[in-house]
Order: sequence, then C-alpha cells, then structure tokens
Amino acid sequence: MAEFIKIYEENPNPKEISRVVASLKKGGVIIYPTDTVYGMGCDITNTRALERIARIKEVKLDKTNWSFICESLSNLSDYVRQIDTSTFKILKRALPGPYTFILPGNNNLPKVFKKKKTVGIRIPDNTIAQALVAELGNPIVSTSIRDEDELLEYTTDPELIYEKWEKLVDIVIDGGYGDNVASTVIDISNGDPVVLREGKGSLGIL
Repeated sequence: MAEFIKIYEENPNPKEISRVVASLKKGGVIIYPTDTVYGMGCDITNTRALERIARIKEVKLDKTNWSFICESLSNLSDYVRQIDTSTFKILKRALPGPYTFILPGNNNLPKVFKKKKTVGIRIPDNTIAQALVAELGNPIVSTSIRDEDELLEYTTDPELIYEKWEKLVDIVIDGGYGDNVASTVIDISNGDPVVLREGKGSLGIL
C-alpha cells in the first residue's frame, strides 16, 4: 500500500522530500505533481524500477517515450548531445515550464535507453519536482498518469489518484490539485523546432 504524503509547493518540507528520495534510491515508484499533470516516476539509474513502471503501464520498456525530469539546463549534457546556440536559446526561454523538448541523446544514456536516438527533457516549473530531482542527484524518468474516463484525460485530485494507484506504487505525493492539460512537446532533435503536441506551454517561445 502506497504512502500518501502531503507536500506544499510554496515551501516543500525538506524532511518529506528526503523521505520520498530515500524511496526513489531504493527503487521506489512515486506519483508526484508537476507544472502540468501528475506524473509517475522513478530514479533514472534504477533498471528494476524502470521495468516496474513499464509493467504498471503495460508497455515494453525499450519502446517507451518517457521524459527525463531534470533540475536545470546544466544537467542537459549528462544525456544530451551538444546543441547549437539557437536551440539553447529556445530552451532558456521556455524552461522551467510546461514543455517537453525532444533532443538528441548521447552515449551516457542508461542501458535500457541505449538504442534511443532522442530523449524527452522536462524541467517543470514546480518546486516539489525540482526539490526531488535536486536531492536525488540525477533525473527522474517520468510518464503522465492517464485516466480511462472519456471526458477527463487526466485526474487532477490527489486523493482520487491515490485511490486508483495505491496498490501499484510506493508513494503518492499530494501537492494540491494538478492540471488536466499535458505539456507542449517540441522536437528540436534536428535543429528546426517541430511541434508534436500543443499542450499547456505557449508556442510563443519559438
């Protein structure tokens, strides 16, 4: 049964952040708030946790397109090949913010993602997500939690999220009501930006 932990975005409690990060380091799977919809995530370096999310989501791990949640643009070089100045300027304008950028991956990608030529990078404008990644010391691999409801694609109420996922994950963070609009996805892996999904993020940054 998952723990249900209340963390306030205005001032995340360091003790609660540490509790969640301790779980991540042990291979835990968490559900946490971002600046868009709630996400399910784990430590990028823990293969067993990645495989567990793949089982929960009923997908093949090597076929997934999950995002890497980073703390800042300074983390990019860990997993992304060198990018040009115009691409960097777009990233700087947009992040932190409700965008996922598809960028060319490098040779440091975790083993399970080695075959991928690109990675999706997110830096959410959410202090809870940022605090988790900062304390963990490396990105969280993340996927949005969708709803089967035909009217509402994403559940926004943390208590309802907990009811649905409590037997499948280790921790559900209550960071307040989430959004029901996902991030805007922009592919810049080949230089010119291509919008793959228009979401919460304005296209005015391009």
